[in-house]
Amino acid sequence: MCFYNQKKFACGDWAWGNFAARCNHEYRMGETCGMKLVHNTENIQAQCKLCEKIEIKCRRRNAELERIARWRREGGVMKASMEKSGIQVRELEQEIRQLEYERQMKQKNIGK
Repeated sequence: MCFYNQKKFACGDWAWGNFAARCNHEYRMGETCGMKLVHNTENIQAQCKLCEKIEIKCRRRNAELERIARWRREGGVMKASMEKSGIQVRELEQEIRQLEYERQMKQKNIGK
């Protein structure tokens, strides 16, 4: 049961930090026993990388949706561009769902 620092993000997610202290169970120099316990928790005001990726993809999706709405207001002349943006919106939505699923699985695994 070796001790590691912990990083806690504003979104509630966390990550292991640097090694902090060795336990009494491991006597070999430079080795750890494999069991991780929290030594200190560092609160970080930023979001985790996964939440940042989701936020970026949501902004891109919203920009594409606004672009499609603008083209429709202007008369819907740019059919090919509207189709391409529609495809891109669907791809972004799929990527967002995948990232949110990864975040849920990560949070579910923490509870075990």
